[in-house]
Amino acid sequence: MILSLAAAAAMSSGSGSSFNSSPLDPFDTTSWSLGEDFSNSSSEPFVQTVTPDYQPAATAVAVQEVSPWDIALCVTGTLISCENALVIAILFYTPTLRAPMFILIGSLAVADLLAGLGLILNFVFNYLIDKSLEFLTLLSVGLLISAFSASVFNILAITVDRYLSLYNALTYHTERTVTFTYMMVVFIWVSCLTLGLLPALGWNCLRDETTCSICRPVTKNNAVALAITFLLVFGLMMQLYLQICKIAFRHAQQIAVQHQFLAISTTKGVSTLSAILCAFGACWLPFAMYSIVADSSYPMIYTYATVLPATCCSVINPVIYAFRNPDIQKSLWMACCGCVPSNLSLRPRTSSDV
Repeated sequence: MILSLAAAAAMSSGSGSSFNSSPLDPFDTTSWSLGEDFSNSSSEPFVQTVTPDYQPAATAVAVQEVSPWDIALCVTGTLISCENALVIAILFYTPTLRAPMFILIGSLAVADLLAGLGLILNFVFNYLIDKSLEFLTLLSVGLLISAFSASVFNILAITVDRYLSLYNALTYHTERTVTFTYMMVVFIWVSCLTLGLLPALGWNCLRDETTCSICRPVTKNNAVALAITFLLVFGLMMQLYLQICKIAFRHAQQIAVQHQFLAISTTKGVSTLSAILCAFGACWLPFAMYSIVADSSYPMIYTYATVLPATCCSVINPVIYAFRNPDIQKSLWMACCGCVPSNLSLRPRTSSDV
């Protein structure tokens, strides 16, 4: 009898365990364990408690807040890339656009295109990829430094080209060969790529945040040196511009008597250079001056407020240099609709028309 009761109790206990240890809901992602109360040795059904191995914490996935300034820079970079990619495509697929001035315009378009791509990559690296990767930070900063430096020096080269086209108007086309122009473009790009490699070669503030400039990881000293270089370039451009104005106004009447279209061309060239320098100074001067006086301890909003206008210079460049040029306009019309409007001039353009 006792053996029978013991066997029945064992069977009852075994069936209860098998029932309660049945698989849990496979859709329940919480891990559970079965805890039995073995202190109850009677034949009465014992109580089993189902307890979680852990209590899931009410944690939310931390999502980095996107700055509207960074969105604006990314949108600006996209616009810059589209504009300058169009200019490069026109120059590449139009064999007649191989004069020195178009080589310089193409070099400027490449620099601005890389600047736009650099702004897009900087946004991607900040918000879509781990920001702790130093290599990506140095890559994006180096690309931006090289691209914007090349853009500034190409504008200087175009200004020098405009000055020579007026100062040596008779011998310009024989002295300014395509080979010489290519050599000048190569020199510009080698110099700017060297500047972009400086942060990757150790001239950065990743190990000492106190030495950072307003543009991390560029050091304060490097930022000041770049800003002073820009101011020197801008001063040289201003001097060349003044010389161009003197030459143009001094010989305006003589040119008008001999070749009237050259006088008109000179007037357009001067007005274009005025627009260039005004846009160039308005875009870059605030950022250059702020880079000299500020460092990483200053509020970021001031940095954004000066960087954004500087990037807009690359938006304006294709409009000033490329889309206003009738030869490029003709190629653009032919590519889009296969025709050329009658209001476009049919005469060849001279180098000072840009």
